[in-house]
Amino acid sequence: MFRMDTPRKWFVSFNYMFLTLAGIVMLLPFINILAGSFSGGTAILQGRVTVFPVDFTLANYGAVLNNAAMWKSFGVTVYITVLGTLLNLLFTSLMAYGLAKKELKGRSFFILIVLFAMIFPAPLIPSYLIIKYMGMLNTLWALIIPGLIGAFNLIIMISFFQTIPDGLTDAAKIDGCSDYRTYWSIVLPLSLPSLTTIGLFYAVGHWNGYFSAMMYLRDPGLYPMQVKLRQLIVDSDAANVMQSVQMMMQSVEGIKMATIIVATVPVLLIYPMIQKHFIKGAMLGSVKG
Repeated sequence: MFRMDTPRKWFVSFNYMFLTLAGIVMLLPFINILAGSFSGGTAILQGRVTVFPVDFTLANYGAVLNNAAMWKSFGVTVYITVLGTLLNLLFTSLMAYGLAKKELKGRSFFILIVLFAMIFPAPLIPSYLIIKYMGMLNTLWALIIPGLIGAFNLIIMISFFQTIPDGLTDAAKIDGCSDYRTYWSIVLPLSLPSLTTIGLFYAVGHWNGYFSAMMYLRDPGLYPMQVKLRQLIVDSDAANVMQSVQMMMQSVEGIKMATIIVATVPVLLIYPMIQKHFIKGAMLGSVKG
């Protein structure tokens, strides 16, 4: 049985203590916001809220959840996240499947272009002009199409596809499968861990994205939740979500905190459900056999 010597034990113990302390420190701001979202306005303004709610109330969440504009922005965010992630996974995996084939002519050139795009992203003004000329300004497609294939995620998928034994795809071709049938029936089912990993990256990017919406959208009805959240925090527009005289007594800061929690919790709930596939997918393709 393997036994660690005393210096290594001290080193491992120190690592556990340090990482645990670092994790607690990183969680403290979120815990403070969570406590503030359940606290009364006076307690927040007086700075009495730390890690536990003071003057417990649900009015902050009532002001947010009873606001029709907030629900609409939530629906827009869900729509962009679900549709955008599905399209991201489809086109990223298709391109990666082709570039993983060593016999593909011009493969090195295309991979070089991908690396160049990852290192040197497109400037803001040319990107805006392209979106304008394509007629996507003030449409939700402007938030989905430009980032359809992420260079980093594409490289992850290429590395994973290269670990799939050639014997599997060769056997499928012998059985009469076309490249698309092989991709759909054999490669994709084997790629679930890797797809889960990059799918989480894409989904979080869509959920948290607001800069593109600020640049390309002019209709407030198309704003995703992160833009509404920015309006609350930066523009101090929280009073607009208060629906009654009783809610007007609540702190603007409390409503901001409640909105932050509402916008954050869905992403936090997704990760535990896909944790097993995510960890496996993050490791697959990192070492090629």
